[in-house]
Amino acid sequence: MFLFFNKPKTEQDKELLKFLKNILGLKPGNILLYKTALIHKSKSHTDSRGHRVNNERLEYLGDTVLSTIIGDYLFKKYPHHGEGFLTEMRSKIVSRSSLNSLSKRIGLSQLIEYTHGRGGGFISMSGDAFEALTGAIYLDKGYDFTYKVLINRIFTSYMDVADMETIDWNYKSKIIDWGQKTKHRISYQVVDVTEFEKRKQYKIQIFIDSFPQEKAIAFSIKAAEQLASEKTYKRLQEHGFIE
Repeated sequence: MFLFFNKPKTEQDKELLKFLKNILGLKPGNILLYKTALIHKSKSHTDSRGHRVNNERLEYLGDTVLSTIIGDYLFKKYPHHGEGFLTEMRSKIVSRSSLNSLSKRIGLSQLIEYTHGRGGGFISMSGDAFEALTGAIYLDKGYDFTYKVLINRIFTSYMDVADMETIDWNYKSKIIDWGQKTKHRISYQVVDVTEFEKRKQYKIQIFIDSFPQEKAIAFSIKAAEQLASEKTYKRLQEHGFIE
């Protein structure tokens, strides 16, 4: 049985309903799905059955649904482009950097429940919440509705897909290229592996000539390397080492 309250209980509930109505154009059937999608793991709590409640399961589902929807959309939008182009475009659109920015533009980031604590997972918090929201919409409304909301209301209005064609998003490649040009050795090391609800999280640290640089945490080594590369690359730019 779906749960929906007609009278919002808190200001936070009111803001969530306003967001769902104005930005997504939907009336939730199961409001708890959307509330859970906005609970960062740092704000996890235990329900009456002893289960930890946060948005990581919805993030997992949303990641799969979002990738499928974007792949479907790009296949139709670019009927004469090859697999390599389509794969790279999808990677750019669903990259954590891209989803972080999109989440902030639509106002989703402001609705996330989180507690400041140990770092690592917070750099991707906004993008993770967007994926979790996608999972919530899918469970509540189905694939066709989710497709229409994401493509027609979100990506068409808040992201210029055509501009994505010229964006160089691969920070790992960029920092490796910089290292080759400047004779610096770039390496990556897994410095910690933790498990959360049967999913492994990898903490990766970049090294430049054996000197430790930025760290990042993600559910895959590849994703953590990209996040650490992005943080390191931008810090090098700030200090004038990269133009």
